[in-house]
Amino acid sequence: MQPSENHSIKIKRVYELPDQHDGRRILVDRLWPRGLTKEKAGIDLWLKEIAPSTELRKWFDHDPGRWEEFKDQYLAELKDNREQIRLLKQELDKGIVTLVYAAKDEEHNQAIVIQENDWLFR
Repeated sequence: MQPSENHSIKIKRVYELPDQHDGRRILVDRLWPRGLTKEKAGIDLWLKEIAPSTELRKWFDHDPGRWEEFKDQYLAELKDNREQIRLLKQELDKGIVTLVYAAKDEEHNQAIVIQENDWLFR
């Protein structure tokens, strides 16, 4: 079952203020964001195991030149991480989900990879 238009995935930096349109805010980083309390971050669920492996994250180092290879490797990791995908799908089936991440780079991060690959929810 694919997400419907009413049950969409949004993405947002965790440092942006939560708002009423976020729905469930799910942190998809392996590490807790620096300088934020749980209350200030407004996190409903932390799926740290859905984040890229430590090795992949360190290799990528938010280098746009490594983006395509990062996406391929991360998708391979996600294919082997069905339990975390199942948990995310359960949240998405309830309504709007906003994946939050700490990276400064808003164009090259794991939340984008998850959002752009609807096969994850079939």
